[in-house]
Amino acid sequence: MAVAAWAASTAYTVGNIRRATSAQVTGLFFRVTSAGTSASSEPDWPTDIGSTLVDGGVTWQAISSVYEDISVLAATAVIELFELHLDSAIHGTAVASPVRWHDGLSANVAGNVVWQGNTYTRFPIKADGFDFTTSGTLPRPTLTVANLDLTMTSILADINAFNTGNDLGGAEVRRIRTLKKFLDGESTADPNAQWPIEIWFVDRKASENRQAVTFELASRLDLPGRKVPQRQLVGNICQWKYRSSECSYTGSTYWDKDDQSVSSLAEDKCGKRLDSCKLRFGANAPLPFGSFPTAGRTR
Repeated sequence: MAVAAWAASTAYTVGNIRRATSAQVTGLFFRVTSAGTSASSEPDWPTDIGSTLVDGGVTWQAISSVYEDISVLAATAVIELFELHLDSAIHGTAVASPVRWHDGLSANVAGNVVWQGNTYTRFPIKADGFDFTTSGTLPRPTLTVANLDLTMTSILADINAFNTGNDLGGAEVRRIRTLKKFLDGESTADPNAQWPIEIWFVDRKASENRQAVTFELASRLDLPGRKVPQRQLVGNICQWKYRSSECSYTGSTYWDKDDQSVSSLAEDKCGKRLDSCKLRFGANAPLPFGSFPTAGRTR
């Protein structure tokens, strides 16, 4: 039986389970641990299992929407779905997006399946490497898609005609897992019961032949060579563009790059120093100085 959505100003008793009113990617429901009446507006729901939230006079605890079922059902009841979302700016519009597949290996499903009103085509797919470890490195899964009918070769050809050599690079891959009993058309259908949706991006095409095409996926956080934060910690030179939304100075008093008073806007040049900022905004005022004055002063 599908779980009802949260409602405002409603009395709830301990053990009641509700879902958010809008679609969530977390795969969470919320169970009442302290009875009461909900607030007049929907709260910001937590995103971690076990987290609690006070909503008016009610206390909710986040629970997995599928935990009780997977603890008693065989693993063959798990349905794994994949969605390929293209970006028209880099992949063009020749291929309809999203493309939806399921591997057809779970729960003895013989054809296509429908989930949340969307049809997922049964298609030979092999997905590996999604497990997270404690080694400090992010997983880089592989997605292998059958190519016996040259479907993938055709998709790649259309995309590469728009963006030469792209090979689906940057395309978003969503991995969705639920149980057969929750699919559309089942007596216990529930479009909100699922594991947290996993979002990956195609990093590169690893191989392509007449049998299959393999893609290597990466997390959005897995960006080799990128530094966090991306700004360099410079201690004495402002990095903002003068008289912009970053700097915000719009005054009619002007100085040149040497902090000497000048008479026109055409001569107005910021010296990019903290003193230059103080001249414009005031020595004791909040300064939108785009740098890090204390950088290099500590060890």
